[in-house]
Amino acid sequence: MNHKDIHLDLLRKLELNPEYTQRELSKEIGVSLGKVNYCMKKLIEKGWVKLANFRQSKNKLSYIYQLTPQGIEQKARLTALFLKIKTQEFEMLKDEIRRLKFEAK
Repeated sequence: MNHKDIHLDLLRKLELNPEYTQRELSKEIGVSLGKVNYCMKKLIEKGWVKLANFRQSKNKLSYIYQLTPQGIEQKARLTALFLKIKTQEFEMLKDEIRRLKFEAK
């Protein structure tokens, strides 16, 4: 899984649930906690995600991750790129299946 795929996964997950913890995201996406931490820092640095405290939380470790307008725009771009790549892979697989079926006859 490359960084673009992880970034897209993180943006999609956080859009649905901004209260995810990094540990939960790690389990959901299937990458290490350290990788999630690194990627979250990058998303925040790029201005795609904003980190905010729960104002009334007694647990000061409770944060929410909010997608910024740039983050929403980037999520759309990454989704379009992901779809393009997967469509190309699908077409290549269809061609290979046709060839294999022909060879099997």
